[in-house]
Amino acid sequence: MTEVTVLGIDLAKNIFQLHGVNRAGRCVFKRRVMRDQLIQVVAQLPICLIGVEACTGAFYWQRRFEELGHTVKVMAPQYVRPFGRGQKNDSNDAEAICTAVKQPNMRFVPNKTTEQQDIQAIHRARQRLVNHRTALISQMRGLLLERGVAIAKSASRAQRLIPHIIADPGIDLTEVTREIIGTLFAFLLQINEKIKIFDRKINVIFRTSPVCQRIAKVSGVGPKTATAMVAAVGNGRDFKNGRHMAAWMGLVPRQHSSGDRQVLMGISKRGSQSLRTLLVHGGRAVVRTAAKKTDPRSQWVNQLRERRGYNRAAVAVANKNARIIWALLRHGDEYRAAI
Repeated sequence: MTEVTVLGIDLAKNIFQLHGVNRAGRCVFKRRVMRDQLIQVVAQLPICLIGVEACTGAFYWQRRFEELGHTVKVMAPQYVRPFGRGQKNDSNDAEAICTAVKQPNMRFVPNKTTEQQDIQAIHRARQRLVNHRTALISQMRGLLLERGVAIAKSASRAQRLIPHIIADPGIDLTEVTREIIGTLFAFLLQINEKIKIFDRKINVIFRTSPVCQRIAKVSGVGPKTATAMVAAVGNGRDFKNGRHMAAWMGLVPRQHSSGDRQVLMGISKRGSQSLRTLLVHGGRAVVRTAAKKTDPRSQWVNQLRERRGYNRAAVAVANKNARIIWALLRHGDEYRAAI
C-alpha cells in the first residue's frame, strides 16, 4: 500500500472500487470499500495522483481528496472507456481509470468549486422548468388541434392566444376541454413565476461578479451565458487555448478523415449541450443584428452569412465568442472590440 503512486477510483452510490499502482505500473493495491469507509482508506494512502470519472458526486470527492493532499483528476467517461480490459465490472473499470489518468495526452474535466456548482444548479433547475413549460405548451397545442384549433409553433404566441381561445364561446370546445386546458394554463403561469425567480437569482450573481461583467461586454453574451461559462470553466486554466475550449464545447467541425482525404462535417456537439446552446443563441442574435451595423466585427459576420448562410454564421460567432471568453478568463483582460 505504501508504494501507491496512482489510484483509480470507480465512484458509485454506496460501493467504491479502488485500484492502485506503483511507479513501475504494477498493481499493488486493490480494494472494495463502502461509502463511509472511503475517506478513511484514502487518508491512509501516501500522497498520490487520483483519477475518477466525471459523474454525480465526482467534484465532491475531488474536493475531499484534495483536502487530504492528493492530486485529483476528473475525466470524461468516453476518454476512459478505450482503456478498459475484459468485461464490464467495477474492478476493470477502476483499473481503466487508473490507466487513463496516467496518459500524458489525457484531457481532464475542469474542477468545480462549491460556488460554481451552485451556479450550475440554478441553471439546471431553470432549464428543467423551461423544458416542462415547453412540454406543457405542446400538450395544450395538441389538445386544441384535436378540436380543430391550430396554434403556430411559438411559445409566446401560444401563451397569448390560449386564454382567449378557452374563453371564446364561439369556438367549438366542450366544457371538459376548456376546464382541462384552463388547468394546464394555470400550471403554466406558475412555472413562469418559478422561472422568473431563477432569472432573478442569475441576475444577482451576474451583477455581483466582476468576471461575469467583463465577459458580458462581448457581443452575443448576456447574464445567463456569462454565469454559465464561469460556472463551467472557472478561470480557463484547464484549456491550453481558446480553440481547445471551443472544441470541448462541440463548436468545431466533426472529422472523418484518412490519409490525404480531409472530410469536415457538421459541428461535433461534444461537451456541454447547455453551454453550446447559449453561445449559439447569442451567435444568432449577433448575426440577426449585424446587418444594420458597419463595424469590423459586423462586416465579418455579414460576409460570412453571405458565403455560408445564417446558421453556419451563428455557429462561427459562437466559436469566436468561446475563444474570446477563454482569453478574458485566462488572462484577466478587458474586452476590446475591433475598431
